[in-house]
Order: sequence, then structure tokens, then C-alpha cells
Amino acid sequence: MKSLIVADRPTINTLAERLKKARIRSEYQRIQCILLRVTIGATAQAIGQVLGWSVNTVRVMHSRYAREGSAVFDTVRRGGRRRQNMTLQEEAEFLAPFMEEAERGGILVVSGIKAAYEARLGKEVAESTVYRLLHRHNWRKIAPRRRHPKADPAAQAAFKKTPGIGR
Repeated sequence: MKSLIVADRPTINTLAERLKKARIRSEYQRIQCILLRVTIGATAQAIGQVLGWSVNTVRVMHSRYAREGSAVFDTVRRGGRRRQNMTLQEEAEFLAPFMEEAERGGILVVSGIKAAYEARLGKEVAESTVYRLLHRHNWRKIAPRRRHPKADPAAQAAFKKTPGIGR
């Protein structure tokens, strides 16, 4: 069977250098898949066994390398905010009036922010969406402590036992 991949010295050297510079596992395995075929002439079954891939995946990688060249190693990571309602900049602008109110000492109510957010978007959103929005912009819920850190339960109990004046 005719090999799709040319096994010459420059190709091997290029692949070996690229293997040293690989940053993520998927890129490293893709290079290994081609390098094993070029250097030792391993079969798709053997390469699949070494990499933990199916034979078909190895064959697809070889044919893609034959067609596209070293571009098959450049994997694009998915990442990003794909379901965002607003960009981060738009969110910051939306929260600016609420920030001014908070700086004046006002209490922010999430239901009010949620209503304004829904009005701006023109659709309903879950309350958790607003909480995630606030978290993204480093807002946090500040609530009073349940008890003072220096509170002395013994002193409080003794105070309760003393008779009050005017009783």
C-alpha cells in the first residue's frame, strides 16, 4: 500500500522539533501519531494502541496530515463565552449606575438589578444569571455577622440573670 506521508529527513526533523515544543497533550499525541508512522513505519493498529486511539482516528489523522500538512497540529481551543447576553464592557456599563448607588451607601436589591437587566435584554432571565453577572464583576454579598467576634457568652448569661431596674 502506498504511504500518504513522505518519510524524508527534513519532515522527521520538523516533526521532532515540533514535538519538543508541544504544549498540550492533544497536540503532542497528534505529532506522535505522524512521527511514529514516518520514523518506524508503524501500522495504524500499533499507533492506535500506543496512543489509546481507535484505528480509524489514526487513519483520519494520517490522511489529514497528507492533505493539510502541519496545520493539523494547530488545535483551536474552544473556550470563551458563547452564550453571553452582553460583552464584559456592556455589563460594566450596565452595572455603573448601581455601583454609584452602592458608593453612596445604598442597599442593592438583586430583584431591582434583575428587572433592569431583563428590560435591557427584552427577555426574562433566571436570578442566578444576575448573581453570576455580579460575581464576574467582583461584587459580593455583605451581610451582618450573626454574633460579634468578641462576644462573651458567659457575660451575656450573667447579664440576663441580674434583675432589671424598674421591674
